[in-house]
Amino acid sequence: MRKHLLAILTAALAFALSSGLAAAPKQHFSVCWSIYAGWMPWEYGASRGIVDKWAKKYGIDIDVVQVHDYVESINQYTAGQFDGCSMTNMDALTIPAAGGVDSTALIVGDFSNGNDGIVIKGDNLFLNDIKGQPVNLVKQSVSHYLLARGLQRVGLSERDVQLVNASDATLVADFAAPDVRAATTWNPLLAELVAKPGVTKVFDSRQIPGEIIDLMVVNSQTLADNPNFGKALTGAWYEIMATMSADSHEGKAARAHMAKASGTDLRGYEAQLETTRMFYSAREAADFTRSPKLPVTMLKVAKFSFEQGLLGRQATDADAIGMSFANGDVTGDRSNVKLRFDASYMQLAADGKL
Repeated sequence: MRKHLLAILTAALAFALSSGLAAAPKQHFSVCWSIYAGWMPWEYGASRGIVDKWAKKYGIDIDVVQVHDYVESINQYTAGQFDGCSMTNMDALTIPAAGGVDSTALIVGDFSNGNDGIVIKGDNLFLNDIKGQPVNLVKQSVSHYLLARGLQRVGLSERDVQLVNASDATLVADFAAPDVRAATTWNPLLAELVAKPGVTKVFDSRQIPGEIIDLMVVNSQTLADNPNFGKALTGAWYEIMATMSADSHEGKAARAHMAKASGTDLRGYEAQLETTRMFYSAREAADFTRSPKLPVTMLKVAKFSFEQGLLGRQATDADAIGMSFANGDVTGDRSNVKLRFDASYMQLAADGKL
């Protein structure tokens, strides 16, 4: 009886201790990023200690890790290897959300305003000249979405081209092959292709403004359990934004740092920023996130994603995955909300409360 009672007490103590540990706030976090004009600030913030400074303010640690393959970075986040990841709005819907990972767009950093485009080999060409051509792109990415939206504009569809799946790591090198006639990609890869002689850019994201959005996405449960994680990331981001947007020696040095880290020079990086609608202001980012246009955009994205089979095997229509928005709207299946647009942390930054 004593042994039985001791076993019960031991088990109860172990459960209490484990429960206490489980309930304790998380102290260590990690986020990942890949090379893109709008995400280079994360590298700068990590290397200059800005992220560390904000993490220490809230008593936590945050590792900022580069993953060289963009899609792989999202896959790793979805698998739980990272607490947050830089990605586009479409990829947030079709990879983690479609995979059942409840995710929150914590920071809306920018939207592509020419940073994504379609190129064809040849001079004085137009988008409808792509008909019948093989097109290299990262399938089921925002490049695929951009191509579909462009084709719609000229009365074509995917059936009128030959899609060739490519990796962003090899797309520029692949374009040198004689049989590769066209490509759809993002900067800095797009800038490299456009700079080649005899290449024409025939469509870009300026023609669909506000539809390709760049985000820092975090695990919703992790954020709910650890709001200091969200505060630290957001505070660091807007300190970086204030520095890099400044017309000063410090601002120029920050942009030069980001340029070098992304494999270009200051002139090349600033050219990419010109085609990126950066939200340097937290208030502007929060307002964009609360705009009634955002749910409309995401409905277009969901429709395209469903047609491509990207919402999961169980999806029977474009409303399979619920999305909640900062303006109070909810689209799709309310019982299956897996993607959330939250303006509250950006608003805290705007109000100077971080």
